[in-house]
Amino acid sequence: MTAEQLRSEVRDWLAAHWTGLSKSDDPWVSSPERVAWLEKVLDAGYAVPTYPVQWYGRDYPNDLAAVIEQEFRAVKAPGARQDKYSIPANTVLKFGSEALKHELLRGFLTERSRTCLLYSEPGAGSDLAAVRTTAVRDGQDWVVNGQKVWTSGAQFADWIYMLVRTDPAAPKHKGISYLLVDMKTPGITVRPLVLMNGHRHFNEVFFVDVRVPKANLIGRQNEGWKPAMTTLMYERKSGGSRGFAEQLGRLRSLAGELRVAGRSAWEDPLVRQGFAQLWIEATCLKYTRLRNITRQLRGEPPGPEGSILKLFGSELGVRIADFAGGMLGSHVLINRPSDAVPDGPRWYNRVVSARQYTIAGGTSEIQRNIIGERVLGLPKD
Repeated sequence: MTAEQLRSEVRDWLAAHWTGLSKSDDPWVSSPERVAWLEKVLDAGYAVPTYPVQWYGRDYPNDLAAVIEQEFRAVKAPGARQDKYSIPANTVLKFGSEALKHELLRGFLTERSRTCLLYSEPGAGSDLAAVRTTAVRDGQDWVVNGQKVWTSGAQFADWIYMLVRTDPAAPKHKGISYLLVDMKTPGITVRPLVLMNGHRHFNEVFFVDVRVPKANLIGRQNEGWKPAMTTLMYERKSGGSRGFAEQLGRLRSLAGELRVAGRSAWEDPLVRQGFAQLWIEATCLKYTRLRNITRQLRGEPPGPEGSILKLFGSELGVRIADFAGGMLGSHVLINRPSDAVPDGPRWYNRVVSARQYTIAGGTSEIQRNIIGERVLGLPKD
């Protein structure tokens, strides 16, 4: 099939089936309406077209998959190559057993089964290989004990994918295994971590004698570092994939509307210069992302380029928040709409929350190490 034939097919299918979705009040919970739509997309072969046919795909190369994604984005329809929700599916497809693929792939790809990632611990964040949560074999089960922290969406998740230490005597990176755990398993306790903006999506999770079937091991015992890094590469690629054009466009409009000392904020040359610099950086990010897409079109998996996107994207988000705070002044401290700033809560939350993205998914310092060692070939520190 040619790209244009596929484009016509997808357009016709969307015209016949896509009618929009109700806006969700909670991004962490999939509505039945959304799940039903994603089921329909999956059954049509559009959700993960690069997957094998037996696993809901079409065996398409990345260039044809990109055509499908473009058409879905054009009508703002979710479901085609949604990286955030296909991250666990990608890992299960590559490293999981046939039984786990049969049991879990469909649920992961349609959001009928929600997942969360448990890597970080109180003493193992940036030094991820220092995880101390243990899994000990007992008959047909693993018995898990320990604590994880900074877990996004744990209170909504159906499944956990996590790192555990299975050989305390082995070198740090060698004695780690990768498990999938059903959140309904007895012995799991989730406690929210309330952020300064009032959000409660982060959690700490405790495990006391949690029994996990041995079949839920992803990859080989004591060799969980490779699937774990595969998951992180997809996560970082996803985290760096968002653009800032809409956000900057709104700031430009606000600059023209906001009155400061009797004139619009846009009349201040420092505001214009600051905005221009952010627009330049956002454009650089866009073209870096396009280079990463080229890698996909060649059929290659995400590589360290994801760290470049994640590092630059998260730190650009902080700079945009700082610019918004400086331009809006005292208005940004009010977490409610006002005549001067009708979308005040958006900018309050942006300023308060931006810094966390330089930590989530791997700190900026870790990303710089990856770029230095794997991209530039510098010696390890």
